[in-house]
Amino acid sequence: MILRSLKIGILAKLALLFSVGFAQYVVAQDRYDIIIRDGRIVDGSGNPWYAADVGIRDERIVRIGDLDDAAATTVINASGLIVAPGFIDPHTHAMRGIFDVPTAESALLQGVTTLTEGNDGSSPYPVADHYAEIEELGISPNWSIFVGQGTVRSLVIGPDDREPTPAELQRMKDMIAQAMREGALGISTGLFYVPGSFTSTEEVIELSRVAAQYGGIYISHMREEAYQLLDSVQETIRIGEEADIPVQMTHHKVIGVENWGASIESLRMVDEARARGIDITIDQYPYTASQTGITALIPQWAQEGGREQMLARINSNETRSTIKNEVVDKILYDRGGGDPKNVFISRNSWAPEMAGKNLAELTIEAGMEPTPENAAEVVFDIVRGGGATAVYHAIGPEDVDRIMQHPATAIGSDGPVGIFGEGAPHPRQYGTFARVLGYYTRERGILTLEQAVRKMSSQTAIRLGIRDRGLISEGYFADIAVFDADEVRDMATFEDPHQYAVGMKYVLVNGEVVVRDGTHTGARPGKILHGPGYEP
Repeated sequence: MILRSLKIGILAKLALLFSVGFAQYVVAQDRYDIIIRDGRIVDGSGNPWYAADVGIRDERIVRIGDLDDAAATTVINASGLIVAPGFIDPHTHAMRGIFDVPTAESALLQGVTTLTEGNDGSSPYPVADHYAEIEELGISPNWSIFVGQGTVRSLVIGPDDREPTPAELQRMKDMIAQAMREGALGISTGLFYVPGSFTSTEEVIELSRVAAQYGGIYISHMREEAYQLLDSVQETIRIGEEADIPVQMTHHKVIGVENWGASIESLRMVDEARARGIDITIDQYPYTASQTGITALIPQWAQEGGREQMLARINSNETRSTIKNEVVDKILYDRGGGDPKNVFISRNSWAPEMAGKNLAELTIEAGMEPTPENAAEVVFDIVRGGGATAVYHAIGPEDVDRIMQHPATAIGSDGPVGIFGEGAPHPRQYGTFARVLGYYTRERGILTLEQAVRKMSSQTAIRLGIRDRGLISEGYFADIAVFDADEVRDMATFEDPHQYAVGMKYVLVNGEVVVRDGTHTGARPGKILHGPGYEP
C-alpha cells in the first residue's frame, strides 16, 4: 500500500512537469515576492560585509545568494548600497506620537523597524489591552513593551514614600506576572523618578525575580547619573545578581561637568560584573544632552504625594528655600551643566511659546538677571503652570565615545515618535540611528560599519529575547534597511529638530516595503512582538 502511494505521488509530479513544462515548474519554485539585488550585506552579526542577493517570500528571508536567474514581483536594485537588518530601538517613549503618527516616519526613515515602549518605569497597563489598541490602530513598525515598575507601584501604593505592606508587595508581584504572561519583554524601572525613587533596592529585586521567572529582563533608568552615578551602577549590578535576571543599564551617560570621565569607572564595574557571571549590558543615545520633565530639577522628596503636595511645599515658607537650594545645586552641578542657558524648554502644552527658549532667556523675560537662583524661581513658575519637558546640555562627549565603543553597548533613542513641527524636541527622535551611522561611524570612525549595525540590530534582539529578527539570515523575518553608507546622516539639530534623516533608500517591515526611494509608502505592516513569557 505504501509503495503504491509513493508511485502515485511520483507519477503526479511527472504529470505536472509535462503539463506545465519543466522550465515553468522550476521558475514556480524559485519565484519571490521581493528580491534585493547586488547589495553589500552587513548582516548584523558583526562579521565583515559580503555581496549577495536577498530573496523574500511570505514575510521572511528565504534565500541569500546569487539570484540572477530568479524572478520576483518586486526587484530592488541595491547596487552600491548596504543591506542590513532593520534596527531595533530598545528604549523609546513612542506612546507619545504613535497614535498621532502611526506611520512613525521619524523612526522608519532611520531604518528602525521595531520600537519598544514602557521604559523608565512607566508603561501602559494592562499590557494585553494596550497591545489590542496598537493592533486595532495598525502601525508601520513592530511594537513591544516592558511593564513599568513605577506604574505598578502607582496603581497599588500611589505616590507615597513608604514600604509596601506584604499584601501590597504580593499584589505588585501578581501584576508583574500578569504583564509577563500578556507579552511584556521584562520589567523597567525609573528609580530617578517618582514613585520609583521611593522604591528600595530589595523591593526592586523581589519584583524583578518575577519577571525573571518568565524569561524577561530588567531595564533601568538608574537612580542617579550625576555625582551618585557609580552608586547607581553598583545597585543595578546587585539587582541583576540577586534577582538572577539579565540587566540593561539604559541610556548610560555621565551628567554634570564635574563628573565627566566617570564612565571609565562605570565601564570597569560592568566588565568586572560580567567576568563573574552577571549578565549586564548597556544602551545609549549618541548625544551630549538629555531630555525629561522640568521636575527633574525638583528634589524627589518634594514630589511625594503628587502634584498638589509638591506645589504646597514649593509655596511653603518652611520648605521653599530648601527646595530652591536643591534646584540651584542641580543647575550648577547636575542637569543644568553649570548655567541656566543649558536648560531648554522643548515642549510646554500650557505655554507653547516657551518651546525653544532656555532658562536664562526665560529668566530675563521675567525681568531678572539669569542667575541660577533666579532661574530656580522660573522653574517654580513653570511647575505651577503645569510643567514642561526640557532638554539638558550636560553630558560629557568623551564619555559618549567611550560608552559607545564598549562591546556591551547597544543603541537606543529614548525618544518619542516625532510629530512633525510640534514643539522643539530633542533631535534624537529623528536622528539617533542615522547619527551613529553617519557622524560616529563614517566621519569619526568611533565604530566600524559592522559594529554599528550589530549594536542597532542583533545585539538588541538577543538582549530582548526577540526571535527571528536582527539578522540578515535565511528564515528570519524580512525587517530590512537598505541605505547609502556615504550619504546616511541625521539632519535634526537642537536648533532645528524637525528634520528627517537622509540616506535610507528602502525599509521593509515583515517583508513589506514601508520606505521606497527615501519616502514612506504609507504601509502599516507592523506586528506585536510578544515577550518570552507570553501565554496566548
